[in-house]
Amino acid sequence: MILYGDYHTHTKYSRHNHGKGTVLENASAAQNKGLKQIAITEHGFNHYAYGIRRKDVPSVKEDILNAREVTGVDILLGVEANLISDGGEIDVEEQDFEFLDILLMGYHKLVKFAHKRDYINFLLANKFGSPYFPSKERLNRNTTAFLKALDKYPIDVITHLNYGCPTDTLAVARLAKEKGTLIELNGKRINFTDQELLTMASEGVKFIVNSDAHSPEKVGECNNALNLIYRLDLPLSQIVNIDKLPKFATKR
Repeated sequence: MILYGDYHTHTKYSRHNHGKGTVLENASAAQNKGLKQIAITEHGFNHYAYGIRRKDVPSVKEDILNAREVTGVDILLGVEANLISDGGEIDVEEQDFEFLDILLMGYHKLVKFAHKRDYINFLLANKFGSPYFPSKERLNRNTTAFLKALDKYPIDVITHLNYGCPTDTLAVARLAKEKGTLIELNGKRINFTDQELLTMASEGVKFIVNSDAHSPEKVGECNNALNLIYRLDLPLSQIVNIDKLPKFATKR
């Protein structure tokens, strides 16, 4: 079982020392570990603390071109967008797709939400509500937001689903399958049960294994996800970056 690519990595462009390394350092780590491809996916533009600035995108592109030449690793330019409203809005605008090779999306705190009500519906409700026993109202609201985002945008990967924002996992995964969106098996954390994962797999949902690396040495480190695949005997044919290179909706 060979991991061909890691499509969720951060660099210093995720600000305030949240990402530790450079694009070249991430690519060099990938090269040393035998990866064929990686993606640089900084936190989205509306993240107050860690988000990439639009003015830095040309510098990221330049760094990617240099790192490709030095390492021979294929490097995609992406973003880990933030869900910013209960209507499914994310912090990516139409003009941003000009530079995107891959679009990731997940729920994060400390973001600029689209509307005042979203600070209550998302930030406060999820911060202070139970992560394990969410109210029906909160679960429905969170789930609906993810479903609407999947309908509105060509999202390639949903990152760390249920982390900080519990949803009806299977409902999100089923629409993701319909839209050609991948469910991430995160190298740091898995926030759904074995049974949920097995049910998703039985319905043909496709997955992607990513490190969510915030420092170069963590690029390609996906043991948490790989051990889960082994333990549950998940079909490797449904994991798009094991033994093959994936294709992404953003550039279809």
